Amino acid sequence: MTPAREQELLGEIARLRAELEKSALENQLLRQKLDLILRKLFDKKNESLDPAQLELLLDPEAAKKADAAGEPHAPAAETSTPAPGQRTPRKPRDLSRLEVRETLLIPEPVKACPDAWREIDRVETDRLDYQPAAVFIERLVRPVFVRRADPDAVPVKSPAPPSMRPGLSATPRLIAHVMVAKFRDHLPFYRQSAIWQNRHGIELPRHTLCRWADIAADTLEPLYKLTHRHLLEAEVLQADESPVRFLDPGRGKCATGYYWGLHAPQCGAKGDILFQWHPSRRTACLDALLPGYTGILQTDGYTAYDSWSSRNPGVTLAACWAHARRKFHEAFKAGHTPAATPLRHIQQLYQIEKTLRQTRAGPEERTRVRQAEAVPILGELHQTLLQLQRQVLPRNPVGEAVAYTLTLWPRLNLYATDGRIEVDNNNLENAFRPPAVGKRNWLFVGGESTGQRGAILHTLLENAVRHGHNPEAWLADVLERLPAMTNHDDLEILLPSHWQSPAATRAALASCA
Repeated sequence: MTPAREQELLGEIARLRAELEKSALENQLLRQKLDLILRKLFDKKNESLDPAQLELLLDPEAAKKADAAGEPHAPAAETSTPAPGQRTPRKPRDLSRLEVRETLLIPEPVKACPDAWREIDRVETDRLDYQPAAVFIERLVRPVFVRRADPDAVPVKSPAPPSMRPGLSATPRLIAHVMVAKFRDHLPFYRQSAIWQNRHGIELPRHTLCRWADIAADTLEPLYKLTHRHLLEAEVLQADESPVRFLDPGRGKCATGYYWGLHAPQCGAKGDILFQWHPSRRTACLDALLPGYTGILQTDGYTAYDSWSSRNPGVTLAACWAHARRKFHEAFKAGHTPAATPLRHIQQLYQIEKTLRQTRAGPEERTRVRQAEAVPILGELHQTLLQLQRQVLPRNPVGEAVAYTLTLWPRLNLYATDGRIEVDNNNLENAFRPPAVGKRNWLFVGGESTGQRGAILHTLLENAVRHGHNPEAWLADVLERLPAMTNHDDLEILLPSHWQSPAATRAALASCA
């Protein structure tokens, strides 16, 4: 074999080895992505991690040291499990708001001769009962009167009560029940139509229920706009978006639209939210969602927020630690142990926030505690990320998580300098649960124009729940009162943040009297 041929073969071997290593790396990355997809589909959605598990990975000798010292230890799952034969104490039910209906049971001998018996005690037993919905026709009768002394005078009658739409054949209570069943209990209209037919013998076609949804949304639109105005006055807002398919008749199939959400955080508590429908995810959608807004906007790493904020200098972007943590958590669940160290640091940050929520700390106290306790942890985390950036490949799941976190690092640190900012957007993401669960049942929005009506109903019903109201009672009362109100009336009293149930209002008036 000639030297030239030998060099040629050696070069070919080197090339094949390089291609083999490249293929092996691509194969590994594809397997990791496939594993991630399978975990998202079938694994538990809970992102919680046992702190002991992280400590064991970071310091394997700790368990051996504990055994050598004779310190007893047990898995975290066993410490929370009650002993055999013991039951976990159940929290007492709060039934104080329920009406009590008494049924008096008199023995037969006492009934036969009541004068021969004297009551010495009573045994009371409370049972929770339920009365099925009663379906009936509400008939409004308005007698027409004429003055006896002047039969030729104009007859008089009571004016018809204001209605959401002339000729509407349903009461606000019925429409509220149908809307809550669709937008809170996730029952599509075709299922509700079948229930009405099969259980009550009443035909309510699906198109009738859809028309009621349009009427309810149009009636509630002033409250929706008022909620939007209040949110835009907040100094700190959170924004996110979630895909929802909608029927596109022109294409003969479904297209993808988005519910864009806003939330005004309240020092760890849930504040009011707002959904806005758009058929796309473009930057221009933020012009309608946040017109003229100036303040702090907390988001994920979606580039549309960067493009929009560059055109609005009065907006400061903050980032969400839950999104950064999620990437490390996915890498850790896929078997990449280097993600354990960042997860432990982030877990320490969240422990600080948990303590602040429990003490109901205000913005000033939150800033002071974060500066004293969170900033040193953030410094350690930053050094860990820089070290991992040099050790792992960029396309590795840990490398991707590190790159995402370092890219948003100034925005992620902003919460430590301002107590008004939350550590994450979880309170806003929780608001997306009703649409997310509901779309598994109703699959898609009926059309591009109907998406905003759904956003109105989702917004106000979610806010009613967040303020502790029965959403059906709130909606029925508001749908009955709104048609009678004018531009001179104060709509604030109908917002979930100010609304009082009619029973509570009557009780308050009675106490004042």
